[in-house]
Amino acid sequence: MSEPVHLSNHHRTTLRQIMQHPVSHNIEWHAVQSLLEAIGTVDTRHDGTVAVTIGSERVFIEPPVHKDIDVRTVTELRRMLTAAGYGAE
Repeated sequence: MSEPVHLSNHHRTTLRQIMQHPVSHNIEWHAVQSLLEAIGTVDTRHDGTVAVTIGSERVFIEPPVHKDIDVRTVTELRRMLTAAGYGAE
């Protein structure tokens, strides 16, 4: 993956954390949300879920109660980001 030029170093770091194997258990939600806002659209819905659209892909994510996202969310984000061209290095 060539790293997108429009992403800040912070966004690139978050993208690497999402794509790394094994899954990192300390990826902060606010960093993920910032990355997603930089590459797509993020809308908070009335029920508290977050609708994320990147290209033609759309997912609904429940923000974590604590600061870090869970493994299921990482897996879902990997699939979405890979489909949008932000695949693993």
